[in-house]
Amino acid sequence: MRCFLCFSTAIVLASFLPPVRPSRADNAAKAGTAKKMQVLVLVGGHGFPEKPFHQLFNGFPDMKCTFVEEKIGGEAFDNVDRWPYDAIVLYNHNKNPSEKRRRNFLKLMDRGVGLVVLHHGLHAYRDWPEFQKITGITSFVSDAKDDVNYTVHIEDPQHPIVKGLKDFAVKEETYKGHRIDAKMHVILSTDEPTNYRALAWVHTYRNSPVCFLQLGHGTNIYGQKEFRTILGNAIRWSAGRLAPR
Repeated sequence: MRCFLCFSTAIVLASFLPPVRPSRADNAAKAGTAKKMQVLVLVGGHGFPEKPFHQLFNGFPDMKCTFVEEKIGGEAFDNVDRWPYDAIVLYNHNKNPSEKRRRNFLKLMDRGVGLVVLHHGLHAYRDWPEFQKITGITSFVSDAKDDVNYTVHIEDPQHPIVKGLKDFAVKEETYKGHRIDAKMHVILSTDEPTNYRALAWVHTYRNSPVCFLQLGHGTNIYGQKEFRTILGNAIRWSAGRLAPR
């Protein structure tokens, strides 16, 4: 009788306990068998070679990428009640979302939706003061120079986004004049004098993992193995498919 009562009591108590939510590490462990990640890629406001860009993202077999071209800014955030995406990639430029769309974007950050800010996406919503905190910068880019040959250094070889990679050479656009918050964790850097030292960094904004990746100007870099690896890993990391560092 005692064992039956104990068993019954355990069942009753268990019914009042909150459900156990899987951790990011649990999600990472299941990545091999999980369904495809749903990724929203926002463009608009800046020219780019569309076909190779789409091929770049469609080359990730574990992702289903949806491309949306913004006209005003934040159109995808009109209603986020049934948000289907695991991660957002910003490759848009100088857009200005309405107050409603800004609030909805922040709701997604509260939910922990992953965010990757790619190249000129650093200026995606520059008229929105909160956007600097989201991206981790304290000032915007003031100078850019195209087709510069330089070396990319791996700053944190143990971070899952760049783990296994070594320093590599690129021919890319350089950015200068901006600064980043001291709390940002830099994972890529360069000694190129026409570029700010940090090339990629990560942090958490509200509940969302955020990665900024400066590389990504055009077809020259789209096809580079190291860049494809870093971009794919950045999306997976932001969506909780890689173990956190």
